[in-house]
Amino acid sequence: MICKSFYIKFTIISLLLNVNNIVAQVSYNSVAERQADVSLKEKLKQNTSFKDFKFRNVGPSIMSGRVTDVAVDANNPTSFYVAYATGGLWYTQNNGQSFKPVFDQENNIGIGAIAMHWKTNSLWVGTGEANSSRSSYAGDGVYLSTDSGKTWMHKGLESVGHIGRIICNPNNENELWVAAIGNLYSANMDRGLYHSIDKGKTWTKSLYIDANTGVIDVAVNPNNTKEIYAAAWYRTRRAWNFEESGATSAIYKSSDGGKTWTNVSKNGIGMNAGIGRMGIAVAASNPNVVYVVLDNQNHRPDTAAKKPTKNYMLNDFKDISKENFAKLDSNKLDSFLLGNGFDKKYTARQVMQMVADGTVKSSAIYDYLFDANTALFNTPVIGAEVYRSDDAGNTWKKVNKKALALFNTYGYYFANISVAPNDPNKIVIGGYDLESSDDGGASFKVRDNAATHADWHVTWINPTNNKHWIAGNDGGLNITYDDGQHWFKANTPSVGQFYNIAVDNATPYNVYGGLQDNGTWFGSSKTKDSDQWDYESPYPWKQVGGGDGMQVQVDTRDNKTMYGGSQFGFSFRRTTDGGRSRTSIYPRSGLGENLYRYNWQTPILLSKYNQDILYYGTNILQRSFDQGESFTAISPDLTKGKVSGDVPFGTTTTIAESAVQFGLLYVGTDDGNVYVTKDAGLNWTAINAGLPANKYISKITASSANAERVYVAASGYREDDFKPYIFRSDNSGKTWMPIFTGLPLGSINVVIEDPTRKDMIFVGTDNAVYVSLNAGTSFQLLSNNLPTVPVHDIKIQEREKELVIGTHGRSIYIASLKDLYKEYDSKK
Repeated sequence: MICKSFYIKFTIISLLLNVNNIVAQVSYNSVAERQADVSLKEKLKQNTSFKDFKFRNVGPSIMSGRVTDVAVDANNPTSFYVAYATGGLWYTQNNGQSFKPVFDQENNIGIGAIAMHWKTNSLWVGTGEANSSRSSYAGDGVYLSTDSGKTWMHKGLESVGHIGRIICNPNNENELWVAAIGNLYSANMDRGLYHSIDKGKTWTKSLYIDANTGVIDVAVNPNNTKEIYAAAWYRTRRAWNFEESGATSAIYKSSDGGKTWTNVSKNGIGMNAGIGRMGIAVAASNPNVVYVVLDNQNHRPDTAAKKPTKNYMLNDFKDISKENFAKLDSNKLDSFLLGNGFDKKYTARQVMQMVADGTVKSSAIYDYLFDANTALFNTPVIGAEVYRSDDAGNTWKKVNKKALALFNTYGYYFANISVAPNDPNKIVIGGYDLESSDDGGASFKVRDNAATHADWHVTWINPTNNKHWIAGNDGGLNITYDDGQHWFKANTPSVGQFYNIAVDNATPYNVYGGLQDNGTWFGSSKTKDSDQWDYESPYPWKQVGGGDGMQVQVDTRDNKTMYGGSQFGFSFRRTTDGGRSRTSIYPRSGLGENLYRYNWQTPILLSKYNQDILYYGTNILQRSFDQGESFTAISPDLTKGKVSGDVPFGTTTTIAESAVQFGLLYVGTDDGNVYVTKDAGLNWTAINAGLPANKYISKITASSANAERVYVAASGYREDDFKPYIFRSDNSGKTWMPIFTGLPLGSINVVIEDPTRKDMIFVGTDNAVYVSLNAGTSFQLLSNNLPTVPVHDIKIQEREKELVIGTHGRSIYIASLKDLYKEYDSKK
């Protein structure tokens, strides 16, 4: 549940002080450190021995990636810029038929907002994505290009974290406003609304609320630019809890250019602790008309008439008494158990007996099924509401007459609104769906169809033809000319957000991977990324799973049996040739036992010794001997224990198996634990002494040449601590040596060892790839021709001697390792 009461807030504060469970929040905000970091990166770029090391992009692009903002030339709407969450900034001059990247080599290409002053070609980029998701990367301020993106200047605001909106004064190129949400995972005082009147040379914090309340959106009256509206949003996020709303969320107005501000949301909107993210829009044709779309996290009253149903529903078991459980219809209960994936041993007769004799509680079925995903979709919040003011924000009234199924419980991801410049009654709102209204918000129509993706973040409406929209979502950019009745997708850039990848041994070999909100895909390593597809041939990448694609594994005995997963552990096995039906994989604890906890990226691992053996990590390591058909728990709880909150925490994050010693396994967790077993799970030893406390263990790699050597990468991303943490042990974790000296800032996502050169390791960070030829004593930059994109996973195809990297924003890159091998061998 979302925390609203003082008691729950006090509990959260208490957890912050519990050093046995949670590390104190660390915020990285030093401007001096950031500037030193930029210098270090430039030095590494200039001094690398591998300037000629080249990656090639192999796609995919068809599923695209998360769009965060657009800037369109109203006088020539075939010319526009598109910003992606982690994929950089792209420009098209042919209405999206092709794009070119224009922001690839800056220090940070994760983008929250952009703005273009078209009269002067002044292009602004605000780094740090506004959508508070698990992979929303912090920025390092704002950038300016005065030549349409050819060259860039950094213009400050290094410490604001994430940026929700940039507004340029259309009549004065030197004046602009920046809405700063602030850090994602920690409190900071750099949140608020910033104002510059000298084109970013200096900044004034015009509006500040507190260290947990930032400004998510800003709108300006185009006829009177001293009249400004700002949406202040209270939200806190921790690794174990997300508080999406608070009492300090409000709409503020200034009539004097930001010198003074008034909370205008009190007059009709009814702000309270349940109000979350908001979007604002001013009608250009009548600036007295102002709209706000907001996320109301208060629970809706349960006034709906209950429809009779032949089947049991989950809530039927929530508060059921022991006596009433005994009266359940056994046939209906059997149908419910079967339909919800219960083990075959849990028949209605068996479960009713367990409740009757007190083996389990009468609410055991509800407790068994109510997990993070269930809470996400079943919490009865009011959700999206649209308010309108006809007197420039003095008073407001709610205009949507029917409930809007737009946000569900995750409005923090959306809340954007656009009003047609030539019609004050025509508005478009974005959430899970894209919906529009022609009657001032009284009624709405869903405008999605089969040609679009869900999760909409921005909509531009043509000021001279309000049926023409350019809109962005989690699946890229869509364009319509008929109010959303028909769309085409501009998805030529390779901006896929991969979490995890794998390679097989086919000829040519294939690359597999799971993507944020775009499922699981595989494709040939020989694919050539192109914006001109051969439409007579099938697209070379194929989708094999839906949802948020996560961990992948491939059985190299046949190069077609693959394992994939989606969020919170829902995994599967299938063959890529369609020859074997999909098998669901989701090991559960027994009914009435402590429930397993599943990470957003629940790790899976096929054994190197027998690929019928599958390891699966909850808070307890599970092992299957039959390709995931059944599992046995082979460890105790390897975490520090369950922590109260609305995000699964205290989970396994990474599993490693030694290739040189059977039974030697390592497991890492999201709360900083690292464990080893040397006897295939009979005995476990904690080995995190000497590692940074409570960090998210992002990757463990056991050496393929030395049974005693192991590498651990840890991440402080979930604390806004972006320092690199990599450690090596040469005695199976008894002692650790830090090996991150000389690496720039950037959380470490992956570290791997070359299987044929024992001292050659590769590291993927939130902005680069590095190589060490001496087991981590020193590192060199390996990504001179790559954009500054997060690298989430790295694999080596041993037969082809190729390095494959999965980026979270620019799809898949591959490079030959032959020159690196020559350099390594010459030094040995």
